[in-house]
Amino acid sequence: MPTLSHPLRAALCAIPLLLGACSPLPLINGLVPSKTYQATRDIAYGAGPRRQLDVYVPAGLAPDAKAPVVLFFYGGNWDAGSRGDYLFAGEAFASQGMVAVVADYRVYPEVKYPAFLEDSAAAFAWARNNIARFGGDPQRIYVAGHSAGAYNAAMLAFDPEYLTAAGVAPGASGRAVRGFIGLAGPYDFLPLHSAKLEAIFGGPDTSPLTQPITHVGHGNPLPPSLLLVGQKDRTVDPGNSVRLALKLGAAGAQVEEKFYPDLDHARLLGALAAPLRSHFGPVLQDITAFIRRDGGVSGQTKPAGIAK
Repeated sequence: MPTLSHPLRAALCAIPLLLGACSPLPLINGLVPSKTYQATRDIAYGAGPRRQLDVYVPAGLAPDAKAPVVLFFYGGNWDAGSRGDYLFAGEAFASQGMVAVVADYRVYPEVKYPAFLEDSAAAFAWARNNIARFGGDPQRIYVAGHSAGAYNAAMLAFDPEYLTAAGVAPGASGRAVRGFIGLAGPYDFLPLHSAKLEAIFGGPDTSPLTQPITHVGHGNPLPPSLLLVGQKDRTVDPGNSVRLALKLGAAGAQVEEKFYPDLDHARLLGALAAPLRSHFGPVLQDITAFIRRDGGVSGQTKPAGIAK
């Protein structure tokens, strides 16, 4: 491994803050290149300050490019987080020729389940209706997320109820979501083991319908899925992804799993950040390859290489 500069060493030490209350992360975001994207911030997709999003467009992308779109939801245990902390994620996807949308959503105690899913669906509806003017393809929206955000994305992918309620019509495939990308997601976490989660999800007798895995194999159209797991994760049991992959496979869905032996919960996400990619692992490369195999982006990472 190359010798790390002082800023990179500091960035590595700051990674655990990705899950804490010390955001935003000016150190990591300050090391992200600014020439790979153009950002449009503070776009309202609903009423209130928690219903806003930022769009990251690859630098030089043609307005009619019809680039793939990644709608990214951050984690934070459904009670914390801010889209401004995730500039590094928006830049990561934009650097690979994708239009990235990073959305806020309301969190506990302001709301409980399923309000944050309704917000996530409203953000998707905004992307479907507006992303073409940023050079994105409204028919190729991939939902992605880390931790609690992966849960939100999975529920949109596997339970059509939320997108239907938001007015999103399915595409030609019978589904609105082109693909699902989950980083260290909780997909099958009953019974609950904390008072806070019980408050968020409805008490000790929480319905299995709150779980993404429940909605697989019930006749719902299933998008291709990529499940990414740090094998040193002690925050979300990697078994969540293993069980979901098995059920998706049994239902006949396309599913890929990627395991990173040296990454934990936070470092799996940190691997997206430009200053850390070469040190943590090929998380961004694996996501790009997944979308490329689905016809999303070509082998090049420059905007000119985007496949239509």
